[in-house]
Amino acid sequence: MQKKFLGLSAILAMMALSACETVQGAGRDISTAGAVVQQESAEVQAGM
Repeated sequence: MQKKFLGLSAILAMMALSACETVQGAGRDISTAGAVVQQESAEVQAGM
């Protein structure tokens, strides 16, 4: 029982660490997309 718990804990820890990298990359992508939308919006407003 204790070995199963230790193994499961290790797997969950690895998943959490890899998720941090994934979330960080996704955050950068979303930030870049937001900047593009903001720039396009400013261009449209300037053309009105």
